[in-house]
Formats: sequence, C-alpha cells, structure tokens
Amino acid sequence: MVKQRKSACIYIEGGARGADSKHVNIRCTEAFHKLLDRMGFSGRQPKLVAGGGRDTVFRDFRMAHDAAKADFVAMWIDSEEPISDIDAAWDHLENVTTVTKWDRPDGALDDQVLFMTTCMETWILADRETMRENFRQGFNENQLPPISDIEKRSRDDVQARLVIATKNCQNAYEKGKRSYMIVGKLNPDALRQLSSFSRVARILNERLAQ
Repeated sequence: MVKQRKSACIYIEGGARGADSKHVNIRCTEAFHKLLDRMGFSGRQPKLVAGGGRDTVFRDFRMAHDAAKADFVAMWIDSEEPISDIDAAWDHLENVTTVTKWDRPDGALDDQVLFMTTCMETWILADRETMRENFRQGFNENQLPPISDIEKRSRDDVQARLVIATKNCQNAYEKGKRSYMIVGKLNPDALRQLSSFSRVARILNERLAQ
C-alpha cells in the first residue's frame, strides 16, 4: 500500500482583502513558497493562503482548524511583541501581545502558530547580504540595528529603520509588491540565527514529513 502524504494548509498574515487584493495575495504566497523551497521543502509544500489582516487570518485559521480541513492547519503571523518563550505561542497570543488577544481554539497546539518575531521585516533585516543585493545604490546599512538583538526590538522600530535605510534607493522599501519581492529572495542560512525562523523550520520539518 502506498502511504498518502499528509495535507497541510498555512494561513499567512499578509496580502490584502478587497477589490485590489488578487495580485498582492499572489505575490505574498509566491514569496513564501520561494522561501520554503530554499528551506528544503520543495516537493512537500503546504497550501498557502494569504489572509490579509491579522484578525482575518485568525478567523480563517480557527474555521479551518475546527473543520479539520487538513492534517496540519497553521497560521504564520507576526508576534507583534518580543517573546520570552518562543514555543509558548498561545500563551503569548492570549496574554502578552498588546494587539487583539486571541483565545486558543479547542485542541489547538503551540506548533500551529508560526511566528515571525516581531514582524516580517525582522527577517528581512537579518539577511544583510540579500538587502545589499536588492537595494544597491542609496542603501544606508548604518541605519539598521545590530542583528544580535533584533528579535527583541519593537516592530515599529524595525519597520522604521528599514524605511530609513532604503529611503534613497530607487526601489525604497514599502509594503506590498516590494516587501514580498525581497522575502522571496531571503537566504535561510542568514535567517537561522533567529529563534523564530529556526522554530518555523523545525516545526515544518516535523509536520511536512513525507
């Protein structure tokens, strides 16, 4: 008997909702598929759904989890705040984050929450070589915070530093097309120093096993 590969669906905080959302959502999912390929998941990719805003992603995740639409259902989101225990995902979402707090759905596990700490831009800032290659002339790397403590910095600080460092670049950073373009180029070797990235890689290696 041939063993059937388990199904997986991940809802991503990113993309958009509304009349102009189609192309943004395509770019979002394409970027994360490319990153997953570089992480070694080619041939065992999950279904990715760009959910738009944070609360919409949680709603879609909760509905898919309750309906057991796949063997593994997860959401890939910003942590919004630094995390003291990266594996205590639901404790963070229920008690720590200053944005809308979410109650854990019945039966939901911590590994169903994949974090970017504290935001997607943190991962971008961690890959300085890709940033240099992408932004080129006008890129002011001196405006970026040190990588050593980057996951402890607020999302507002991380995002502001990225905007300032690229403001004189022809392709200055902005949410949407340009943000996903660089996500799709990120090098996993540069991101492994981040606890949130290492955790995502570990969970997906376990959950997407063939």
